[in-house]
Amino acid sequence: MNISHIEHIGIAVNNLEESIKYYEEVLGLKCYSIEEVVDQKVKTAFFLVGATKIELLESTSAEGPIGKFIEKKGQGIHHIAFAVENASEALKLAEDKGVTLVDKVSRKGAEGLNIGFLHPKSTQGVLTELCSK
Repeated sequence: MNISHIEHIGIAVNNLEESIKYYEEVLGLKCYSIEEVVDQKVKTAFFLVGATKIELLESTSAEGPIGKFIEKKGQGIHHIAFAVENASEALKLAEDKGVTLVDKVSRKGAEGLNIGFLHPKSTQGVLTELCSK
């Protein structure tokens, strides 16, 4: 697996609008994109910090993965995403090394990326996302 950089850090939030205000007014960042990913039951907002993005994630359903995460753990860092050449191939390589996968093959995510997750039980407790264009 060839990781080129940290693609983004995903942060689960209760209220996207309030969180955007904090990131813009307090930290001085600029939200450049808001997008809903219907099949993941999430609305996202992106900020660019150098070459890395911050992705805010607000659940659109209590039954979605972000809704469940916030209910269990509260707001905060949800995942770290790494850029790879081919997310499906990277998932297979990780599985071949004994990593438990959340996704067996990549799927479409925000910003049109192909994404797949590695289970935190196999990744030192950190939900890990692999992304490719």
